[in-house]
Amino acid sequence: MASTIGVLSLQGDVAEHCRSIEALGRRAIQIRYARQMDSVDGLIIPGGESTTIAKLTADNTDAIFDRIREFIDAGKPIYGTCMGSIFLAKEIEGSTQGRLAAMDIKVRRNAFGPQRFSFETTLNIPALGEEPFDAIFIRGPVILSAGEGVDVMARVDANIGRLGKTAGSLPDESALYDSYIVMARQNNLLVSSFHPELTDDLRVHNFFLQMVEGEAPSGVSSGANVVAHQNQQRHTANPMALSAV
Repeated sequence: MASTIGVLSLQGDVAEHCRSIEALGRRAIQIRYARQMDSVDGLIIPGGESTTIAKLTADNTDAIFDRIREFIDAGKPIYGTCMGSIFLAKEIEGSTQGRLAAMDIKVRRNAFGPQRFSFETTLNIPALGEEPFDAIFIRGPVILSAGEGVDVMARVDANIGRLGKTAGSLPDESALYDSYIVMARQNNLLVSSFHPELTDDLRVHNFFLQMVEGEAPSGVSSGANVVAHQNQQRHTANPMALSAV
């Protein structure tokens, strides 16, 4: 029986994710209420505005976010794109906004600058095959650090786009980072800083479907195999302050 994938439909590229899932021969449904979670095998949290979704966690009288947390704890797969990756992260640089705090990563919001600095670039993502992936970044985050159980799947150079001009609190950050993580997996959780739903390349969505259907490899790979950067393995996760929704 084909899998059913839910797409959290409070904001973001909902229709685009649904089209990608349906193009791969699976059923996609828009999720707005907790009761709908019982009918899906996996969930996509799309891009959007992270502060808006954080506000919704506080204002929403429906138990949807509690149900998503239960979904995660039960080992069900969730894929967060852009804002979705922020919502899944345990730590957000300089912010205590509401989030699921499920994945052992530290993220920086809006790392590439305002929307006018959106860009496309090709990424080497070995888990998706040898052909580079054309990735679209729109006000996306980057992952600054990841715990030992996180599989780093793709990185971008630290000087790409506006990254070098939007450095964080450390004035010598360019000396600390030569690349940033933009796609990662931890057990049943998958995140990307970019928007695969805005392309015709279905490999990221297909990888998520393989996670849902138990076909995607689950081992942690070496970051050195993702992009050849001398120092990319020197970062480890800082102690992370949990923030449950």
